[in-house]
Amino acid sequence: MVMTRGLQLSDTNIVSANTGFSISIYNVTSRNIYLRWSKFSGAFSYRITATPMNTVGHPLLAHFNDVPVIGVLTLLTPNTVHTVKVEAIDKNGIILAEAQTMQLTAPEIPAIDQAYSKLSNSIRVEWAAVPGATSYLLTAQDGESFIETIVINSPGTVTGLKAATLYKITIRSINSGGRSLPSPSKKAKTVLAAPVLSVSSPSYDSIVVSWGAVYMAVGFSVSIMRSDGLGSMMKENTTHTSLVFTSLDPGTLYTIKAHAWNVNGIPGDDFTYNQITSPHAPSDVQVAFDSGTLRATVSWIPTEGTLNYSVTASSGASELNCSTSSTSCTLSSLQCGSEYSVYVIANNDAGSSKPTDAVSLKTVPCAPGSITIEEDNPGKLSVSWSNVDLGDYYVVFVKSDDGLEVHCNTSHTQCHFQSDCGFTYFISVFAYNKAGQSPLGDVLNYTTAPCCPSDFYPVFVSSDTVEIVWSPVRGAEMYETKAVDGVGVVLCNDTATICILSALQCNTQYNITVYSYSEIRGSNTSCVSKYVATAPCSPEIKSVSQDDLSIISVHWQANNDETIYTVTARGEAGLWRCTSSGNSCSITDLPCGSVFSVSAVAITTAGQSLPSYSVPLETAPCCPNDLTVTQVMQSITNISWSVGAGAKTYITILESPKGPAKCHTLQNHCLLGCITCGTTYTVSLKVISETGLASDCTYQDYSSSACCPSGVKLYRLRNNGIRIYWRASAGFIKYSTDLYGSKGNFTCTPTSGLSYCDVTEIPCGDVYTVVVSPVPEKGSKLTFCPKKIYSVTCSGSSVGMVIYRGKRNPE
Repeated sequence: MVMTRGLQLSDTNIVSANTGFSISIYNVTSRNIYLRWSKFSGAFSYRITATPMNTVGHPLLAHFNDVPVIGVLTLLTPNTVHTVKVEAIDKNGIILAEAQTMQLTAPEIPAIDQAYSKLSNSIRVEWAAVPGATSYLLTAQDGESFIETIVINSPGTVTGLKAATLYKITIRSINSGGRSLPSPSKKAKTVLAAPVLSVSSPSYDSIVVSWGAVYMAVGFSVSIMRSDGLGSMMKENTTHTSLVFTSLDPGTLYTIKAHAWNVNGIPGDDFTYNQITSPHAPSDVQVAFDSGTLRATVSWIPTEGTLNYSVTASSGASELNCSTSSTSCTLSSLQCGSEYSVYVIANNDAGSSKPTDAVSLKTVPCAPGSITIEEDNPGKLSVSWSNVDLGDYYVVFVKSDDGLEVHCNTSHTQCHFQSDCGFTYFISVFAYNKAGQSPLGDVLNYTTAPCCPSDFYPVFVSSDTVEIVWSPVRGAEMYETKAVDGVGVVLCNDTATICILSALQCNTQYNITVYSYSEIRGSNTSCVSKYVATAPCSPEIKSVSQDDLSIISVHWQANNDETIYTVTARGEAGLWRCTSSGNSCSITDLPCGSVFSVSAVAITTAGQSLPSYSVPLETAPCCPNDLTVTQVMQSITNISWSVGAGAKTYITILESPKGPAKCHTLQNHCLLGCITCGTTYTVSLKVISETGLASDCTYQDYSSSACCPSGVKLYRLRNNGIRIYWRASAGFIKYSTDLYGSKGNFTCTPTSGLSYCDVTEIPCGDVYTVVVSPVPEKGSKLTFCPKKIYSVTCSGSSVGMVIYRGKRNPE
């Protein structure tokens, strides 16, 4: 057998752990417990026992046969926990299985003291509290329908009822165990429903109240007073369904209450409604017009109870509106050239006031249209336009693109202005009246023809090209330069302020005009022209001839008028020029041995021509500055010279009556043989260039040295002296004698014309080399005369020739 602990709710199923026999509670009241159990195999009857806990009392016992499986225990103690046990018994009275549970009975049945209605949808119930009850179930029954409400304690209210309806009211007590049976009923009737008001304020001093019929009502009571408590309350009783309250304050909130009563005079529910009266119309309406934005600001003195204000401006079929909760409002998008009637209406939840007296508003005139601009003559603009409504006078503004602005006032529809070339003028026309200036209309622009370049001038002039420059001028987007020579036309178009006219004829005068151009206005064809001449044509050199070693003559073909020609010889040596107005000139002082390029240019006031084609020119080679003649042997002479500019080869010539000596060489020196001693020669040098040009150069005459003496002999003199004797050449010649020995060297030079020389105190017993040479007037002693060797003995008076060395000159 299984014991349960604690209180068990309804429909609790208790199962025996060993047998599977179970018991469950499915309903509980104050004095009854309803239970069911499972059938048990072999059971002949069932015994049920309910024993109260913690109270004095006897257990209740009930027997059931094996057919039913449900049973009821009655006469139990309210609000008491009972131990409920079910036993399955066989026919021999043996308990086969048992199950038990704990169950609390419901509280005692409460008794209603009174039930009454103060609201049409509820009934209030009052009763004495029942021990153990945790809540109560109120039931209001109307025929077949009922409404239940659970409350905690007394009093309790059943809501959701119908108005003017009789209900049967009962109550049950409730705890955790269950519910008691219903109490004896009491009847109560709900009061009448409140009339549903419809309220409006048709004027600022009245309120109309109306309502529909109320079930079971025979009359109505309606009261009204200011919601702020000021003033007195007005009350009306009526059997009708509408009332009108007058003499009220405008824009004031009123509280309205109404109820119906039945035949017994019992009042029903109250219906409360707050209604504001319509506002009074505003006063002192002012209109301020802003001509710049086409707006008007409307202001007024506020009125009591106004929620917002509506402003209307009407002009014919056009109407503008604005709303505000303040005391001013701005009307936007007003039409120019219009007259409006402006009025204000005050609004609140009740409705609107009457419109204020209309205020007239005239807007500014519209911007003039059909504006035309004409340039009657250069420098004069005429502006005209169409007339506009409400326009008293007009002002035309003309502003140039450099910022300068002029205007004119007129009551007509035309104005005249001065204009300048190359300007864009922005033109606007405004109409005026007392309200102000019209809106900005079309802004037209008119561009005058660009100015003419008047300061153009050539910065470069050649035979076929003229470069023209000028200062930029106003309004010019492009320039066209035109050059006319009576035969053809040369054009140049560019956006720059420079033009290079090419392929022109040389030595020709052109009529040149620079036109300015703009895309809007085209070319300004009134620009003046200037005459510009091209440089002269290039001369053609016909011949170049060399008149002298340093002078050339140049001839050319002259094909220009009033022209100065300059001929230039250009080479590494420098520049040489000559100038002439004819067809030839000579260049002097040209250096020898140089190569030149000869060209000519023509010069006029217009400029300088291109150079002519160059003609090559070579001057004869230069004569060497220095030439030296040196006698190497008695018949051989060495001639050397400095290099001559432009020279390739040299021919050296020594010439005398006895015959010439000649040498042709690439070097700057030459050996000449077959020279006769003691002879005067003329010296010349022929310098030849690579192309064969030659220069004949002459120098100072050259005299060869005197001939070496012959027949040289030595004689012994007294006192250890020696006389040297020779056979002299023809002429008055001076000689020098040299003796060279191991014991000393000796020299003697006799007087010119003598053919001997004495040497005293010469040591004997030695071999001497003896040389007798003629003494030149200038230069060093000759060294090429033959040497002879003599032996000087110390015995006797003889000197003997011992040996000959070297060559001897022929005698």
